[in-house]
Amino acid sequence: MADDNRLESIDEFRGFAIFMMVIINFLARANNVPLFLKHAPDIGFTVADIVAPMFIFAIGLTYGLSFRKRVERAGKGKTYSHFFTRYMAIAGIGFFLTAFGNLTGTYENSSNWGLLQAIGAAGLFTLIFIKFSTKIRAIVGVLFLIFYQFMLERFWLQTILSSSHGGIYGSLSWGAMLLLGTVFADLYHSQNNNKRFLFVAIIVLVIGLFLLFFIPISKNRVSFSYVLVALSLSALIFEIFDYSIKKFRINIRLLSSWGKNPLLLYILHIFLLGIFVIPPYRWWHTEASILLLFVEIIGLIGILSWIGIFLDSKKWYFSL
Repeated sequence: MADDNRLESIDEFRGFAIFMMVIINFLARANNVPLFLKHAPDIGFTVADIVAPMFIFAIGLTYGLSFRKRVERAGKGKTYSHFFTRYMAIAGIGFFLTAFGNLTGTYENSSNWGLLQAIGAAGLFTLIFIKFSTKIRAIVGVLFLIFYQFMLERFWLQTILSSSHGGIYGSLSWGAMLLLGTVFADLYHSQNNNKRFLFVAIIVLVIGLFLLFFIPISKNRVSFSYVLVALSLSALIFEIFDYSIKKFRINIRLLSSWGKNPLLLYILHIFLLGIFVIPPYRWWHTEASILLLFVEIIGLIGILSWIGIFLDSKKWYFSL
């Protein structure tokens, strides 16, 4: 039962991350919504800025476990080949979606780099170190964040600010975030995990908040302080899901169904967003009233939820 609960916790948390991602992307170009529901333009931190790290954290929760199981089943060579192909494919899908978004105006700003490219690059980065021990991965992750912050401040700032999700350089920081996510995963999957997992999450959050005195928090820059704060908050949010399921048996099938087909629903939502942002009528989306936006987003979430629940009922799960 414990294993089932663990999988349910991860599925629901992953589903929540995608669910929030859909909402944030939908609201990105709407003017009549509070700013805290949109990404900070540069320095700052909003609700929207935690969404991508939550999904990165969700990947980290299963990355090492999936890698080790595949090694046992297929051997090291085939496992490395599979993971390399998977994350290259995710990046490739990202380039296709970015091109689609630029062509149709689905994205708020034109870009040649997006979330899936960042995830693909982060997955490849993590693949290099996944066989190392938990402590070594933690040290490597922190060292790369220090190196990245140094390069950001000395050489890369303007290039990174001109790119979505930090561009190719920012992928180094996203990669360190995912690598540190696998460290949290080891704590979670180990025996007597709850206290250690929670303790480390709080310590990392305190360190991240302390760094704010020296390093601005910024998703656009993927700064050192941003990574630590966002990563630790993601861990604490996941702890809420995990505790609720284990202690109170609170299961949210809607989120679970989203979490079992995250990539497919993410891709579908990009195309569905076109319904709202492509028509050249400002009243329809950009200047839409709160009531109209609410009706639209209920429709968008409803379609995706129906698809997610239907696929889950058929046990059809799409993954790379």
